[in-house]
Amino acid sequence: MEWRDQGIVLGTRKHGETSVVLEVMTETHGRHMGLVRGGRSKRMQPALQAGNLLELTWWARLDEHLGTFQVEPLQLNAARLLDSATAIYGIQTLAAHLRLLPERDPHPGLFKALGFISEHLADATLCGILLARFELAVLEELGFGLDLAQCALTGARANLAYVSPKTGRAVTREAGAPWAEKLLPLPVVLTEPDQADCDALAVRQALGLTGHFLSRHVYEPRGLSVPEARGGFITAVLKQLEAA
Repeated sequence: MEWRDQGIVLGTRKHGETSVVLEVMTETHGRHMGLVRGGRSKRMQPALQAGNLLELTWWARLDEHLGTFQVEPLQLNAARLLDSATAIYGIQTLAAHLRLLPERDPHPGLFKALGFISEHLADATLCGILLARFELAVLEELGFGLDLAQCALTGARANLAYVSPKTGRAVTREAGAPWAEKLLPLPVVLTEPDQADCDALAVRQALGLTGHFLSRHVYEPRGLSVPEARGGFITAVLKQLEAA
């Protein structure tokens, strides 16, 4: 069995004296692992850092085997990411969310989103909302997508301001007013794709919303804790936005 694909590095773990098991998110083969012989060498280590884009060749005798990767670097993003706290925590959070998906299950949309977000993880005005949108996409891929297109009570598509914490459906400001204290705020940056830059309040609301449903539908039912890196990411983003 053999295939070629592009992949973004999510992480590695040591294997033997000189090799590593490489974990990548690929465009057409999903989240995939493989052995990189000599991956702990000084020559190979810079290419195998989280966030880097690689050209991959995977080979195994049988499809169910771990297999072996041959890698060629295409974009070495890791050095840039290491200069920013939001980027360091961000790439760790993205990797943790992708590990919720079945291994080798293709998700080309998430691969493209991962690549785009990786380029903006050091920009506090963008990366907070981009992560929230990525988390919405992960929820959708796992079968827990939110309905943020129209009001659950009136069918209206304008002035959406809240989300039910139970159903994940949006509600307009007027319709939700009597229950506002029990509803989750819905920042406009999650309903209008053209809006990307956001302030600290929008980041708190957006990531509070996605965090609620990730915990409720995914992490808690699996007996997992929300990644610590996510909290570090939020703290780092808010610190930068509030200082601006």
